[in-house]
Amino acid sequence: MLDAAIIGMGRWGQTLVASVQGKNDAGIRFVSGATGRPERARDWAAQNRIKLEDSYEAVLADPAVKAVVLATPHQSHAEQIIAAARAGKQIFVEKPFTMSKASAEAAVAACREAGVVLALGHNRRFLPAVAEMQRLLADDSLGTLLHVEGQFSGPGAAAYTAGMWRADRSESPLGGMGGMGIHMIDMFIHLAGPISQVTVQSHARVLDNGLDDTTAGLFRFASGATGLFATLALAPRYWRVALFGDKGLVELNGHERLGFTPREGEGWVREFPKTDIEHAELKAFAAAVAGGPAYPLPVAEAIHGASVYETMVLAAEAGSTYAVA
Repeated sequence: MLDAAIIGMGRWGQTLVASVQGKNDAGIRFVSGATGRPERARDWAAQNRIKLEDSYEAVLADPAVKAVVLATPHQSHAEQIIAAARAGKQIFVEKPFTMSKASAEAAVAACREAGVVLALGHNRRFLPAVAEMQRLLADDSLGTLLHVEGQFSGPGAAAYTAGMWRADRSESPLGGMGGMGIHMIDMFIHLAGPISQVTVQSHARVLDNGLDDTTAGLFRFASGATGLFATLALAPRYWRVALFGDKGLVELNGHERLGFTPREGEGWVREFPKTDIEHAELKAFAAAVAGGPAYPLPVAEAIHGASVYETMVLAAEAGSTYAVA
């Protein structure tokens, strides 16, 4: 059992804890933690038998803590990863990984030097329907991949108020990208490979808190395929990713409903079982630490995702097309 600390005990930190705490099959349990506002988390930490420390440094100094799980503001990830690596802790970090390619590379280098596992929390990689999409790509059911479309939107920005870190434009450039859209970028990379070029428009149509609510992009993949992307920060919840090939197309609507349409013949629509993807990702992290299968998100793809995000911000600010470093 991997003894871990949760860093950040807001809504998402508590969600991660709830997915594995008290579940022996997960291979991980939370025994310690720290958060920016400990007074708000004291009762919850006690209920979950989590020792509440007064600082991140105190957590890292505790030899009983073997891993940290970071559910913290985006801008702090790189520094916190490097500190944890130097302390010899295994690391799971929520998305976005970091806010730049350079900081992502520095974080990976620190983990490599320390010999610790670094896992990034893109939980949609653990959906059974996504594994089926990969199978269809691998067995040539789609043929040559021509085009990719994806959107991840939701109403979260309605709750962003002054003083919240998520309402800070430096933490949330491009509106819904940090909380939602970055998951779709990772899905593009996971299914269609590296992204080589981005054109982005991002602006506010309804929000008046300084954040964008509408972000859209046109992508070019290294393979030559094209892509369309959108994330809306104040809209009904919506998840869709579709792959278009010269032999067929596959489309995932929500997390469970997958449809395949061949160029010729009959298609199908399948409903996949609901999956606790937070449990799955933390279980995979614990297994990797224990010497089992490598965590199924290569660090090179994590770095590339950070580079794409950084390039999208630059492209939107310039109103131009940018090549991804």
